Parts: sequence; structure tokens; C-alpha cells
Amino acid sequence: MVRKMRMLTLTIGEIGHGKYDSGEIPRGYIPSLTHSQISGEIPGASPDHMMSPVGNIGRRGHQFPYVNHSPNPSREFSGSLGNVAWKERVDGWKMKDKGAIPMTNGTSIAPSEGRGVGDIDASTDYNMEDALLNDETRQPLSRKVPIPSSRINPYRMVIVLRLIVLCIFLHYRITNPVRNAYPLWLLSVICEIWFALSWILDQFPKWSPINRETYLDRLALRYDREGEPSQLAPVDIFVSTVDPMKEPPLVTANTVLSILAVDYPVDKVSCYVSDDGAAMLTFDALAETSEFARKWVPFCKKYNIEPRAPEWYFAQKIDYLKDKIQTSFVKDRRAMKREYEEFKVRINGLVAKAQKVPEEGWIMQDGTPWPGNNTRDHPGMIQVFLGHSGGLDAEGNELPRLVYVSREKRPGFQHHKKAGAMNALVRVSAVLTNGQYLLNLDCDHYINNSKALREAMCFLMDPNLGRSVCYVQFPQRFDGIDRNDRYANRNTVFFDINLRGLDGLQGPVYVGTGCVFNRTALYGYEPPIKKKKPVFFSSLCGGRKKTSKSKKKSSEKKSHKHADSSVPVFNLEDIEEGIEGSQFDDEKSLIMSQMSLEKRFGQSSVFVASTLMEYGGVPQSATPESLLKEAIHVISCGYEDKTDWGSEIGWIYGSVTEDILTGFKMHARGWRSIYCMPKRPAFKGSAPINLSDRLNQVLRWALGSIEILFSRHCPIWYGYGGRLKFLERFAYVNTTIYPLTSIPLLLYCILPAVCLLTGKFIIPEISNFASIWFILLFISIFATGILEMRWSGVGIDEWWRNEQFWVIGGISAHLFAVFQGLLKVLAGIDTSFTVTSKATDEEGDFAELYMFKWTTLLIPPTTILIINLVGVVAGISYAINSGYQSWGPLFGKLFFAFWVIVHLYPFLKGLMGRQNRTPTIVVVWAILLASIFSLLWVRIDPFTTRVTGPDIVKCGINC
Repeated sequence: MVRKMRMLTLTIGEIGHGKYDSGEIPRGYIPSLTHSQISGEIPGASPDHMMSPVGNIGRRGHQFPYVNHSPNPSREFSGSLGNVAWKERVDGWKMKDKGAIPMTNGTSIAPSEGRGVGDIDASTDYNMEDALLNDETRQPLSRKVPIPSSRINPYRMVIVLRLIVLCIFLHYRITNPVRNAYPLWLLSVICEIWFALSWILDQFPKWSPINRETYLDRLALRYDREGEPSQLAPVDIFVSTVDPMKEPPLVTANTVLSILAVDYPVDKVSCYVSDDGAAMLTFDALAETSEFARKWVPFCKKYNIEPRAPEWYFAQKIDYLKDKIQTSFVKDRRAMKREYEEFKVRINGLVAKAQKVPEEGWIMQDGTPWPGNNTRDHPGMIQVFLGHSGGLDAEGNELPRLVYVSREKRPGFQHHKKAGAMNALVRVSAVLTNGQYLLNLDCDHYINNSKALREAMCFLMDPNLGRSVCYVQFPQRFDGIDRNDRYANRNTVFFDINLRGLDGLQGPVYVGTGCVFNRTALYGYEPPIKKKKPVFFSSLCGGRKKTSKSKKKSSEKKSHKHADSSVPVFNLEDIEEGIEGSQFDDEKSLIMSQMSLEKRFGQSSVFVASTLMEYGGVPQSATPESLLKEAIHVISCGYEDKTDWGSEIGWIYGSVTEDILTGFKMHARGWRSIYCMPKRPAFKGSAPINLSDRLNQVLRWALGSIEILFSRHCPIWYGYGGRLKFLERFAYVNTTIYPLTSIPLLLYCILPAVCLLTGKFIIPEISNFASIWFILLFISIFATGILEMRWSGVGIDEWWRNEQFWVIGGISAHLFAVFQGLLKVLAGIDTSFTVTSKATDEEGDFAELYMFKWTTLLIPPTTILIINLVGVVAGISYAINSGYQSWGPLFGKLFFAFWVIVHLYPFLKGLMGRQNRTPTIVVVWAILLASIFSLLWVRIDPFTTRVTGPDIVKCGINC
């Protein structure tokens, strides 16, 4: 089942003696440990990845890690720079013969965003003319694009007006109780107050939304000039998978292929696939993928195709000859499509064979048992499929690294699910490649825009902005969703409105995938603090002395702050000053500092050394064998014991939504994040489109929020000694508290039916003046939505679907999450979740949308829908039998009942099965009218007694 690979076995005791089981070790192949399987090839460190000398470890004074050893300081530029005007400007710059501005280490630098002539980084020596600052190579790589005032100012005004109207409305509701229905009135007022608070938490973080623009041409001109070694930062890309039966290997293969074909220097990209299920099927599929990549990657780069996931590229219903001028394209495309079809057959063959597990377990081709036959008790495994020396494509060019990782699993250890797997990838990648930045993707999220990494580098590699950015988050976009998006799977309101609003504050929350991290931020360090320049008048009045005193006070305050467990222990600047001041002259202090770091990061000197290298890289003298041995060590079960992993470092444990918690910890330390929305979506994935899977997904998210709410990391009280902005805290409080809204929402959806069945109402008779505030409240609600859609570009259909699913998910998944979360916190009863299926759409367009799977989550919305329909029928029947005077009070009750029914209509349509819209409406109204006429027939039957008043329900039962 496994492709033929040369895997050698080596005991721990034989490592030092060079004794091998059989044969001569070929160069490039890495021996494997008895208790931990490793195989493949790790190339030696490239010059770009050299470790700094010991005396410079951890020093962050240098602006750029890469050194240009070219003897000629002048830089040659690419001729393909867009247009003639652009080329002339570059040629004019070259004529000055100034070249790049040298630093002490020979690296070229550029002023940061927003800096002027006098605002240059003090750590850099410049020797240049002022005219050079206006050159394109000195321009910022990105800029903020504020929302036009004609769109954002009316939006803010309506928010303020809505808040005022809401306060007046609540004052009226509280001061005007309904005496004959006091319990119903009190319940409704409590619900309305909660809705008002949740609206404030959700609305005000969207006060100042922004857009951003990136300049990829400037990035290339500064860091990736043609004919010179690329100075773009290395990126380690993580792909996580667990169950190949629910996450099809073909889906994972497409994600990996899109990564290997990304438009980025191949020596700067490393792809790590985490197989947390230790499935031999995933291993075999990855081996097939690495072979197919040798043909697919050069095809993508030769013809610059998009997207670079073959399944989605060949599925495009577009004219693939558009903008293609190479005569060989048609022939090569047809050949590649045949190759891909054969590749799919091989993958499907592996899946079919894996359906039935042999009694003796899986056996590899060399006759040895698969180490992961017991998924809960197996050694750590690492296989390097592609690398510099052995990873050449069909045209002889290098391919990015591709590494298979399965961490060790043993009974009795807490493995922390996905968060634990991601932390294992952080450590193993730090040992093997140590890329400065990390991109994490779900196995079903492929790279849709081959320049996505370059988009992120426009923020992360900015000399000024990048040092304070913990991650760059991209919006999630999805394939395979029907045009109507019945269950709001696209989450457009969240990604296009909420996150853009947060980007104007301290940055968007981390949403679990499509995020490029600064590795330093994941290690629990604080961002560098910008030093404020002294004011002119204070400098005249002894400013220096005050500054020294203030420094002393701030250091005392900082030491006191670090004593708080809610604040991270380390600060980037503290480490810089300590290392630069001592230069490790004192061997004892060096040992002590290493011991403290090992206590924090774990017992691996290689990994600890990598954490002090802000710009990444591995030691030049390190051998592949030693690196892989250390990589196996850092993914062992007991490595995280008595360390800060999962509490202050890496992905944070304690919630099934580890993404929200991890991002929150970074923002609490003072980091900021960036929201990047390129015109072509950077990543695309698949979403569960049938109702049952969608509700289970929402249930998992809501339960994670409840876990955070009742933990020590609750944003209501956590991290007040840090640097979390006030409105950013609002957003995190809303992110964790929103499931609790399900309780008042459930009660508010039941109230209309109760009012219709009992003849009572939650609102007293109102005067004409009071009715104005009711009207203004509804107008302000609609105006807020309309203005949000205006500045964000979200369509009214997407906004309405989001409103509908807010009710459907609120009274089902969110409600269950609240009770399950309370059970977990109070009684310790944990709920295990299954992975959401990532099924392909091979059975027809949106076949999965019409699959109905009954689950207990559907009980509350079904019950509410039925009682509201019954209430509407009973209320109309009562009004007809009571006369004209009863129709007035009925309209208010029917308004709330129809509000519930309209919001639950997508749920009703899901219950009806695969039906077109018109037949479904006909069926619903037929049932409703039949019920009304049946009740009316009972009421007007001459042989029955006509009754009036709230005894209508009792009469119906008697009749």
C-alpha cells in the first residue's frame, strides 16, 4: 500500500556507533528511531537560513536577516516592471548609482510606513540623499483605506440614534407594566434588556471599519528582485487532518498541491502535514501527492494558472484559453488533466482498500507493521517526502519541502486535540526549518490565490508595522454552497462586516484557518514598545532626569506586572537587552538563562535556540540525522509536561475553539493583527451545507465560547494589566457570551404563541406618542442593517440569511452549548465532537444540501415552529368568532408570531426535503389554511355552542 521507500531502522544506542540494520545508508536518507519512525531527507541549511553566531543569538537590532554578499552594491532590477513609466523611474534611480542603502551587515533597508526624512529607525545608519526617500523602493508596502465619510458617518449617526431610541423604549417598557399578564411582561422586558446589551457588544466594535491595500510590486522591488537571491522571509505552512474517512485524502491532496505550487521562492516554503489520526491512508496519499506534484507544480508556474488546486482548476466552467498565448498550453493542459484523472484513480483506490482494516493491522511494503495501527498508542512519525536535494520536479527545478508528521500518542496523556497537534507542528518545524512566519490551513482550505503569501508579507515584512503584528488573518471563502446559501454557511456578515470593524481597532480575531502568524508572537513574547519622543518643553525643563526616573518607575511597574499570572513573563525588549548587554561572556549566566528557557519551552536545546532567532533559520553545522532526532523528541507525549505550552505558548488549551483563545492571548499582550482581503480570495474551503452538519459545527463553536467564558481567560476579567483596547475587549466579550442569548431568544420565540393561546399580550395599550418610539426603534434597526450593507458591500439576501440563521442556531445549537458547557464546568462531563465531514459533490450539484439527518438539535426549533403555527390558527379563529373588536389586539400578537415563523422558514424548508421554493410555500400555506378552515368549521357548526374569550383553546378541545 505504501509506495516503495527506503526506510532504515536504528536504535538509540546505535546512533553514536553508526550500526545500521541493513545496507549502506544512502546520502540524504535519515535513519529512524526504534520508538519513533523517521525517514526521508532534510537538506542542509541554505545560506538564507544560517543561524546567527552565539554572541548574536536573539539580537533583534538588525532590520533584515538576509545579507547580500554581492560585490557590487548597485542592484539590478527586473525589466518586467509593468509599464514604460514605471521602468523609466527605476532606470532613473539606477542612474544615480547609489544602490541600496548599506547597513553595517551589508543588508539593504527601507524606511517604514508613514516615516519622514527625520523619522528613521535609530538602529540603522543611513548615508543617502533625501531624494532617494521618494523612490518606489522606499514607499510603504500597504496602506489603510478608510471607508468614505459619506458612508460611515450616517452609519455612526444611526448607531447613536438607535442607542438613544433603545434607552427610551426600555424606559417605557419598564415603567409601563401589564398588570393582567405580569409574568409574561416581566419575562419579555428581561429578554429585551439582554438583547440591548448584546447589540451594544456586537455593534460598537464595528465603529471604525477600514479597508487595506497592498503593493506587491513594491514588495518584489524591495525583497524579491529578479536575478538576485530572494530576501522574502521563509514560511512554514501547516495542514492539519485527523480522520481520512471524514476528511477525504483527495481534498487534503489538493490543499497540499496548491501549497507546493504557491507563487513564492521554493527554498522559503515548507509544508507540514499533521496526521493526528496516524492513518496509513493519509501517509500513502501524501506519497502519491508528492509524486504528482513533480508534474503539477511546473505546469502551474509555466502557465500561471489559478487556482492551483487541480480539482477546482479543472472544475472551472470558464474559457480556459482566455489570456493564454502559449501554443503548447492546450496540449499540456489535456495531458495534465489525464495525469490528474489517473492520480484520482490511485487515491480512490487507496481509499477503497482502506475501507476494511486487516485483522493483523496494516503492513508496509517492506513487510514491517504500520507504527500507527493503534491510533491511541503509537510512536511519533516523521517522513520527509520532498526537499532541496530530492525534491526536483519534472523539469529539474527544486520543489518546496513536504513533511509528514504524526505526533506520539500514549494512554494516560492529555493530547489536547487540534491545539496539541498544532503545537507539535510549531516545535517540529522550528527544529527542521524554523521559518520566521507560519501559515495554518485546514485540510479542506486550499490556496486560491497563489500570491496569498506575498499579500501577507506586505504587512509582516514592513520594517515598522510588521514588528507589532502577531498575525495576518484572511477571510474564509467557500466552494460548493448553493447560490441562495440557505443556512448562511458563507458567514459573509461576520467576515465582511465584523472583522473589518475590528481591523480598525486592534485587529480581527483569529478564526482558525487562513492565518499567517509571526512565530515570535506564538512563543509568548510581548511586542516591542514604541519609545515616545520627549516633548520640547519637557526637555527644556530637565526632561532627561524625568525620563530616567520614569524609566525606573516603569521597570518597577513592569516587574510588578510580570508577577501577575495573567501577563506574559517575557518581553522581546527585555530579552534583547539582556542578551546584548551580557554577550554571553559569563558562562554561568548563559547556563542559567538556558535553564529558564528550557523550563518554559521544554527540554530541547535545539528548539530553545530556535526561539531566540527572530528571523528564523537552522544551524549550518546541524546534520539531518541530528535534526530529525530532535524533531522526534519535541513531538513526544511528555515533552510539554511542566512547561508553558498551551498556557502561554503556542495554541492555548482549555477550549475546543482554541483559535479564539489563542488570538485573545496575543491581543492581551499588546500585539495587533491585520485583516487582509485581496480581490481574489486567498483561500477557499468547503463547508457543511446540510442543516444537521451545520448545526453541529455551530454547536462546537458555541461550546468553545462557553468554555472560555467560564475559564480564567474570560475577557470580562482577564488581562487588565495588559494592552488590550477597550472596544477590542468588547468584541471578545461578545465572542464568548453570545451563546447565552439563546435562553432569552428561546423565551421570546415562545411568547407569541403563549399570547395567542391565552388571549393576553406583553405590551399594554399604547398612546399615539408612545407608538412613535416603537416605530422609530424598528426604523433604526432596519437603517443600521441597510447602512452596514452599504459600506461593506454585503447583499441584502446574505444579510437576511444571516438574520434567519441567527434565530435557528440560537434556539438549537447555542442552547445545547450552554447546557453542555455548564455540565462540563460544574459536573466535569465532557462532550466529544466528531470531525465535520468534508464530502465532495460527486452525487450532483448540492446533493448534500438536501440530505436530512435527524438530530436532537432539531427538537427546539421544531417545537417552536409548531406551537407558533397552532397559535396563529387559534388566534385568527378566536378573532373571527369574537367579532370586530378583537382584531385590533390580534395584529400585535400575529406580528411577533410571524416574525418567528419567517425566521424559521429555512429550517421549515429543510424539514420539507428537496423541494423548490414555490411548492414549499404552497404546502406551508395549504397546511395553514386547512387548519384555519377546520377550526372555523367547528366554530360555525350549528350543532355546537359558539364561545368567546380566552377559553378558545378549551372550546377547541371540547369540540
